[in-house]
Amino acid sequence: MLNKIDTRYDMVVIGGGITGAGIFLRAAAMGVSVLLLEQNDFAWGTSSRSSKMVHGGLRYLKEGRLLLTRDSVKERQRLLSIFPGLVEPLEFIMPVYKGHGPSKPVMGLGLSLYSLLAWEKQHKGLNRTQTEAAIPFVNTHNLTGGFIFGDAQVDDARLVLRLLSQGRDLGGTALNYTKVCSVNRDSKNKVAGVTARDTDTGETVEISAPVVINATGAFAEELHPSPEKGLHIRPLRGSHLVFPGQAIPDRRVISFVHPRDQRPVFAFSWEGCLVLGTTDVDHKQGLTSEPVIQPYEAAYLMEGAAFAMPGLKLDPNTCIASMAGVRPVLSHGGTQASKESRDHVVWEDKGLVTVTGGKLTTFNLIARDALKAAKPYLPSGSQNSDPLADPGMHALESTADPSLAPTDRRRLYGRYGNRATDIIASGHDLSHLGDTATLWAELAYAAEHEQVRHLSDLLLRRTRLGILLPQGAKEYLKAVQTICKPLLPWDDQRWEQEIQQYLTHWNRYYSSPF
Repeated sequence: MLNKIDTRYDMVVIGGGITGAGIFLRAAAMGVSVLLLEQNDFAWGTSSRSSKMVHGGLRYLKEGRLLLTRDSVKERQRLLSIFPGLVEPLEFIMPVYKGHGPSKPVMGLGLSLYSLLAWEKQHKGLNRTQTEAAIPFVNTHNLTGGFIFGDAQVDDARLVLRLLSQGRDLGGTALNYTKVCSVNRDSKNKVAGVTARDTDTGETVEISAPVVINATGAFAEELHPSPEKGLHIRPLRGSHLVFPGQAIPDRRVISFVHPRDQRPVFAFSWEGCLVLGTTDVDHKQGLTSEPVIQPYEAAYLMEGAAFAMPGLKLDPNTCIASMAGVRPVLSHGGTQASKESRDHVVWEDKGLVTVTGGKLTTFNLIARDALKAAKPYLPSGSQNSDPLADPGMHALESTADPSLAPTDRRRLYGRYGNRATDIIASGHDLSHLGDTATLWAELAYAAEHEQVRHLSDLLLRRTRLGILLPQGAKEYLKAVQTICKPLLPWDDQRWEQEIQQYLTHWNRYYSSPF
């Protein structure tokens, strides 16, 4: 792949997560020749292992972070309007207890402010009887009532891929499995470009660019140490457990406060499964290997579920998968993990712009700030642009093949934008794979068009089948091979190798911890 790209660009973006993808899209919309390089797969890190929520950050109000909450609420509303079918409304319900967690008056005040920031009332108070009726399996001891409020949900990896696709349509180039070995500087110590290596083939190339944006998340200080004394990235791991969808009879998110440390924990339906999470612990295993849920995290989550939802009788033996990601949180030290700020920072050093911190919901604002810092190095006439809106979405949706169910059309257009018409017209099977919402045709499209290098790319990020189906979708692997074999340059030996590597990888990093 490296031998097919140019060796001179206006900008190089390092990092293919949500932050890098947002920067890439905005830069391409400015008319900048931009190259994005990701050392693993697109969305490989936290951007495929998040809590899948586009939220305003209700808990940040408690910490007095009004501006962060305001920005998050505004961005949530924009993303809901821009990406229907990908970012979808989600209803939360939170039981309130006497002597445990926030009181009902305090919670009501916070939600009123939350609604005010969204310019519409988005919450409703419940008395004890109503709360019990809404959550029949809830812990009723000292229950005083509850609240229903609105936020949103997303397929995080598909959001990254959607942004990258739009950026490519605008002229950008994005490569996965390409590691930046060094950021190169000229005799005046100004950025001159990067040296990049294909991690599969070993091919190396030098690329010229006057500005490089370091959007590598938890890895950011490896390329540029923090210039602010005492402020460093604190890698915090967030882990989740995944159960079959029938484990919870409600589409709403059940939000509760953990009895051990008063942290918010969620049980929510996602892609037909129940997800329980998240933890917030220091990640001490290093960044060179993939994060994996630890037994004490799994026990913590099950303890919280047993306390808040005893009637659910959630059985650890039914857990089908797990996810763990590392948040790049900025810290001065000495603060409890869950109370660390989710703000982002931008550092600039003679053409090397480092951006880290922040949260998924505000990726577009983070991208804007990074490009503002990069602007002095960009060609004159480059105007900052917000390219997120896709005015053709609704027209495309209305002209889609009527034989496809409306929910499937909406889902396809949300995840693929105008590429959805290609999937529908491809002639591949438009039926669902097992009990999931994923269509067989999506596998074929991803294999042919979305830079799949390994089977794990296809099953963990292009689709989420490895998380949603038992044993990482093992029973479907031969069928996946049959569909995708004509579309990937793998012979039978390579397919067997990929299947074995995928299963080993899944068992190590995504399987049930029980």
